[in-house]
Amino acid sequence: MNAHQQGGDALFILLGAIMVLAMHAGFAFLELGTVRKKNQVNALVKILVDFSVSTVVYFLVGYGVAYGTHFLVGAETLAQQNGFALVKFFFLLTFAAAIPAIVSGGIAERAKFWPQLLATAAIVGFVYLFFEGIAWNEHFGIQAGIAALTGAAFHDFAGSVVVHAVGGWIALPAVLLLGSRANRYRKDGAISAHPPSNIPFLALGAWVLVVGWFGFNVMSAQTLDKLSGLVAVNSLMAMVGGTLAALVLGKNDPGFVHNGPLAGLVAVCAGSDLMHPLGALVVGGVAGSIFVVMFTLTQNRWKIDDVLGVWPLHGLCGTWGGIAAGIFGSKALGGLGGVSLWAQLMGTAMGVLWALLGGALVYGVLKATLGLRLSQEEEFDGADLSIHKISATPDREVSW
Repeated sequence: MNAHQQGGDALFILLGAIMVLAMHAGFAFLELGTVRKKNQVNALVKILVDFSVSTVVYFLVGYGVAYGTHFLVGAETLAQQNGFALVKFFFLLTFAAAIPAIVSGGIAERAKFWPQLLATAAIVGFVYLFFEGIAWNEHFGIQAGIAALTGAAFHDFAGSVVVHAVGGWIALPAVLLLGSRANRYRKDGAISAHPPSNIPFLALGAWVLVVGWFGFNVMSAQTLDKLSGLVAVNSLMAMVGGTLAALVLGKNDPGFVHNGPLAGLVAVCAGSDLMHPLGALVVGGVAGSIFVVMFTLTQNRWKIDDVLGVWPLHGLCGTWGGIAAGIFGSKALGGLGGVSLWAQLMGTAMGVLWALLGGALVYGVLKATLGLRLSQEEEFDGADLSIHKISATPDREVSW
């Protein structure tokens, strides 16, 4: 029976890892559909290569530092318990690699390729794992301190703060240091719309992310005995809440409609194991509203050229999710309880501040040394031709 349980747990978390791996295809197609045609190839290549760099760094450094273990032992040792330790690494890697995938959408269309890969290594190998270790492995006694002060530890079941808020708030200084795309905001006050290049691909990316997200949330239980259908239904309710709010506030705009479910899912991650489904619906609806309102403000009034709106979507909705777990996870609002609003505020604020500091440091150093931005000519030609020497759809067939 024990052998069957070990095998079942390994399969359970492996399936979760595969589902979250598929989400990276969603990141790629969401970015591909949002950027202009001359930057589509770059969107696809960045996500795949960022994931590959993240894998090597997290295997050699990140996972070991965050969880106090390493894989520099014989394969015989690694294969014990059906290789559960390895597939757990695989699962948590897919979370870590989401950070550079999030940042990629904010800095799209004008960022240099190789400096971003160095940023990925620094983020996954240091910035992310530092807060991951605090939130999910009780490093430095911080969780114990929060629990002593508030009566409960900081709760983030599937990463509203650890993954999404951290990724979004790392992206904000990157976007600000990089500057807006050429001719996006003109001296006379006019704004060039730069509409999405391909709504069907954008929608495909959103749908792939939505489906994979049920692995992201449900499989965060990590073992079969902790599986909860409540997590699945709460994820569903938050998804539709975000969609409907974005539909109404976004006035039928397909870009908002397809990012709305993502906003809801970002926000529900932290408390998906605690909330009542109706609470999750509200959390998702608030998140969808936050995304539409704050994306519009950042782009049009504050003139922050965050191409995919990753700061509103992941940064702000993830922050809301961390706080919402302390509100809607309480028994007073139908939740399971065992969570403190003050603990959620403290843990969320810590994640946000650390991400801002880490993002400013990593991208500030890169800007001062290697530079972050393509040249004016390279940006005009597009990242596809400038970096990869090929476009997504060649203008003509060969003539021989």
